[in-house]
Amino acid sequence: MALPSSLLIESLRTTAERLRDGARYTWGRHGHCNCGNLAQTLTGFSAAEIEGYNLSGAGEWTELAQDYCEVSRAPEALVLHKLMDAGLTPADVRNLEYLSDKTVLQHLPGGFRWLERNRREDVILYFETLADLLEQKLLDAAVREALTEGLPKTHALFVHADRITRIF
Repeated sequence: MALPSSLLIESLRTTAERLRDGARYTWGRHGHCNCGNLAQTLTGFSAAEIEGYNLSGAGEWTELAQDYCEVSRAPEALVLHKLMDAGLTPADVRNLEYLSDKTVLQHLPGGFRWLERNRREDVILYFETLADLLEQKLLDAAVREALTEGLPKTHALFVHADRITRIF
């Protein structure tokens, strides 16, 4: 599963909200599919820019991520580099595109079920559930860190932008 970061969590939530608010969604288009919409949020690139970059590579997001090399600075690598910098791996890109990470699916409200990769409502639900899981991982790490520093369990911890704020 992706490495938790505030950037990725916020981008997943923002993308889900954009989709809920009617952002263009077309699973078969690099700039408007699951990963394309997330890439728009993470990079600030337009769908047309993302499609232009990805057209220089072959295949779907899954294939692009599988062939990803962070040393290369080809245009499609630039978009993938931004996704990887946010905490995603090539396997995460595949899971986002196909809504297939079983850990995420097991934590869906109402329990495990398969989602449809090209259904807007399922993408929104998957992105929000993944964001919740990553946020919990980030919080758990902050609590572990605080406890190893010797803070009493009664102190409140707030996690924001990958920082811990202690309230005594």
